[in-house]
Amino acid sequence: MARVKRGVPAHKRHKRLLALTKGHRGSKHLLFRRAKESMLHALSYAYRHRRERKGDMRRLWVIRINAAAREHGMSYSQFIYGLKLANIDLDRKVLSSIAMVDAQSFTTIAEAAKGKLAEAKAAA
Repeated sequence: MARVKRGVPAHKRHKRLLALTKGHRGSKHLLFRRAKESMLHALSYAYRHRRERKGDMRRLWVIRINAAAREHGMSYSQFIYGLKLANIDLDRKVLSSIAMVDAQSFTTIAEAAKGKLAEAKAAA
């Protein structure tokens, strides 16, 4: 059986990994062992932050809705409760984009929520 030298596959694997760590600081993109560790951390951070991004976006939407609702004299929680009473089923992403892009439509939605909120207070 012929002797197999493994330099070429190893070199290819190392080059591929070093290409993945291009842009990392210090020896983390130059030395294979350091680069492998850096790559594993980077991939785990990327995985984790893809999930965190969902919460970040929801927080951004809430901030935007709160700012728009306060222009109409309501807090965020009052606005959302008013929407629930008015049977307006819009998610926060859509409400946020309406608040940013079409202020007139948001005013209509806010007035509907405010009216239902006033009715609920009067009934209580």
